[in-house]
This record gives sequence, C-alpha cells and structure tokens, in this order.
Amino acid sequence: MMQEAPDRADFLHAILCQVGMPRKATPGRFFERSSGGASMMLEAGKLWTGRTWREVPLPYGTRPRLVMVHVSSEAVRTRSREIHIGDSMKDFLIVLGIDTNGGARGGYTMFKRQMEALAASRLTLGFTGGGRAVTLDAKPISRFEAWLHPSGEQRPLWPGLLELSQEFFDTLAAHAVPLDHRALGALKHSALSLDLYTWLAHRLCRVRKPGGVKLSWENLREQFGQEYADPKNFKKEFRQAIRPALAVYPDARVEEVAGGVLLRPSQPPMPKTQVTVLA
Repeated sequence: MMQEAPDRADFLHAILCQVGMPRKATPGRFFERSSGGASMMLEAGKLWTGRTWREVPLPYGTRPRLVMVHVSSEAVRTRSREIHIGDSMKDFLIVLGIDTNGGARGGYTMFKRQMEALAASRLTLGFTGGGRAVTLDAKPISRFEAWLHPSGEQRPLWPGLLELSQEFFDTLAAHAVPLDHRALGALKHSALSLDLYTWLAHRLCRVRKPGGVKLSWENLREQFGQEYADPKNFKKEFRQAIRPALAVYPDARVEEVAGGVLLRPSQPPMPKTQVTVLA
C-alpha cells in the first residue's frame, strides 16, 4: 500500500466516520454515540413476518459496517438510491470480502440477522454546520425484501436490490468521505479498527494546527469506548486496534503522547484526483 496508489475509492457518511454503530451485541433498544458536534442515535426496529411484527435487535459488529460502506459507495458512484447487491446472499458476501467457506450455514444465519437488524433500524444523525444544528431522522435502508434459504444460495428469494431512503441518500451526497477500498478489506475482522481508520480518514486532513491536536484518553473513550467501564481496558483495546488502522493508512501522522494521542496534519488516504463518480 505504501508503494502503490489506491485503485478504488469507497465512501461512508462523515457522521458514521466520527461515531460508529455498536461493536458488540447491545441489549437495549437504543444506542447513542457522540463526538464534538456530531452525534448518532440508533433505534432497533421491527420486521413484518406476514402475521405479526417481530422485534429485531440493534445491528452490531463488522458486518453492518461493511454493508453501509458498500451501499454508500455504490450510491455515491452511481448517484442512485437503488443498490445492486448480487443475485444471492453468497454473491453479496463475496462482494463484501467476507469468507463464505467453512461454517457457511452459521455464517449466513448471522449475516441474515445483521441485515435484518440494519434494515429495520432507525438512524438519527445530528451535526452542526453553517452555524446551525441539523437533525436528520431517517431509516438508512427504506426497503429490503428477503426470504433466505439457510445456504444463502437460493436466488429466486433474494431481492437483488436494496433501496436507501431519500433522506439518507441526500445527506450522503453532501457528506461522503473517500476511503481506500484495500484498507477496509484488511480491517474487516475488527469493528474498532474499522472505526478508527474511517475516523482518521475523515479527521486528519482537517487538522489545521501545525503542532497538531491532542485528544485525551477521556475524550477518546467518550467517542469510541463508552461501553468500557475501566479506562485501562479501553486504552489496551485502542492501542491494539489502531496499529492495523495506521498500517493501512501510511500517511497518517498519529502518535501517543502523555495523557492521550496527538493528531498531526496528514494527507487523506484517497487523493482528490483519484476520487471519481459516475455521471
């Protein structure tokens, strides 16, 4: 990655680069995470079974993150709310770079649950811009139909298309952050590493002070580790997770200092000249 330029840009909403979804299963029906002027509130939803409404939990982990990057990237590239997601769940997993070998049946079941949770959830984004506070209340996915075979290969019952809500699509077009596709693939096994990479991709190129910006461990825990009761546990997880994130972002200038982390002005992972969108 240090020797070759990125070959493809992926995209994610700027707010989701600053505040991520749950990384582990969360028992409640609401999840909130904030950082500075950006905030996200995620509400677990319900799905119609044909006879009754069934509650589904909050989405969590790497799968929903990879799905949101993929559908956001396709929406930005094609300028369309309708996203092609393959002819079967197996095809979609391959597109996402998720292994379909070994224990595939269980893997398909877990992925189905996360897709249902993501499709049913309601996402509220809050951010400050232009001197005013903005609240965006929308389901990121407005329509997703799938009755899935346990193997994930039954094509007639896979929808093939996923549709983003108009509200989410409109704000995504104005606030999409370019990411290196290769980096996301390398980090696909760690939700925290994915969160740290997308955060650095959005944040470092906006650091203006020559000496950098220092963030305390308390600041970082509020943004990334609310679920850690012991600050020492968060520090350990953060240090482990940021190493691979920095390895796939060679231009990132980040260093640990007394009491926290120093962010220095850095080039973005995707040069502007390499970010292309289909007409």
